[in-house]
Amino acid sequence: MKDKQIHRREVLRAATATGLALAAPWAWAQGQGAWPAKPVNLVVPFPAGGGTDTFARPFSAQFAKTTGKTLVIDNRGGAGGNVGASFAAKQHPDGYTLFMGGAHHVIAPSVYPKLDYDLEKDFVPLALLASVPQVLVVNPKNMPVKDFREFLSLVRANPAKYNYGSAGSGSSHHLAGELFKIQSKTFITHIPYRGAGPALADLVGGQVDMMFDGLGSSAGYIRNGRIKALMVAGSKRNPAFPDVPCAAEVGLPDYTVTTWYGLWAPKGTPADVQARVVEEVRKIGAADEVKAIWANNGAEYGTLSPQDFGKLVSSEIKRWAQVVKASGVKLE
Repeated sequence: MKDKQIHRREVLRAATATGLALAAPWAWAQGQGAWPAKPVNLVVPFPAGGGTDTFARPFSAQFAKTTGKTLVIDNRGGAGGNVGASFAAKQHPDGYTLFMGGAHHVIAPSVYPKLDYDLEKDFVPLALLASVPQVLVVNPKNMPVKDFREFLSLVRANPAKYNYGSAGSGSSHHLAGELFKIQSKTFITHIPYRGAGPALADLVGGQVDMMFDGLGSSAGYIRNGRIKALMVAGSKRNPAFPDVPCAAEVGLPDYTVTTWYGLWAPKGTPADVQARVVEEVRKIGAADEVKAIWANNGAEYGTLSPQDFGKLVSSEIKRWAQVVKASGVKLE
């Protein structure tokens, strides 16, 4: 009788263990498939108030509406956006850390010889969120010029007198200035900051004379007259500022510089979670309030597939390597 009781307990234990083993993958799948089941961290590699924030914050607000979960903005500035990128690359690849980088990060491999992350190897590309042309803006008190022609005459007559602020050495703002110097045959002094926000604040305050900035972060200051826009990069005017001439109109047909912002996840993030993120990006871009904000800032919402976004990243790394070589910029 005792042997039968022992046997019965063993059978029950075995059955229970088997049931738990079968149930465990189901329970795990239920938890994982519910992404996002908790707040998601969005690493923004610049201080608050810059161009990345211009799009990250409304994106975050709409994310909360579509998912019911918070997208926490984690501003981690420094080293032209590389501090935040390095941090994001090392986070657990579970879909709860995303990275919002951009044009700065395709320049970095050519100007920073000792990066501790690789944009193409340590991340998986998910989506292009915003694309906006760069704009040449000046402080109207420091440079009381009527238009680009007067500006160019003033700068050429006073080499090294005027300066421009940037989001940091090696940033897209910096390289946009270097490219401008090459193509316009002028000399202006570079003043690096820890992000576009602080640089823009000093431009408004008159501590720097000009800036090559993403149109999104400058838009509000242009509209209230605190800074003056003289030119947008590229071959066409921007619908948000139709009175500002494009580079091709003012004699710089090859001056094409776009500030763009994209979304990545650490390498190893499960494919199904990647697909869920991409789907949420699509939903957010379809919202009327997001469309209005992007249009007001002269930006286009990205429609590239993750694969095509990855191809864009690769091509931009190669393009800016050529600009860096021509300009002679090199950082230690």
